[in-house]
Amino acid sequence: MPPLSELLTWLVVGLLGGSAAAMVVKRQRKGFGLAVNLALGSLGAIVGGVLFRLFRILPTLDSISVSVRDLLSAFSGSLLVLAAVWAWQRYARTSSLSRS
Repeated sequence: MPPLSELLTWLVVGLLGGSAAAMVVKRQRKGFGLAVNLALGSLGAIVGGVLFRLFRILPTLDSISVSVRDLLSAFSGSLLVLAAVWAWQRYARTSSLSRS
């Protein structure tokens, strides 16, 4: 299990990245709300972190702190998660309409 400081860093980065992505998508200051922004940001931080490491984007800014790389990867990952949810909802809606 990761240390408490690392978990707290992930929560802060996730909340900031998820809130920023939600504000961009919703065009409202509060986004989707605290809990959804935190969940979105945490998932986005994981997705973004994996993609940034995979493609070696900004590799020198990797540490257990709130860095630009972490915020950028959480924001990018959150936008990808939101795009995937949007596409899934749109596909589910069109496939249910075509079955009727």
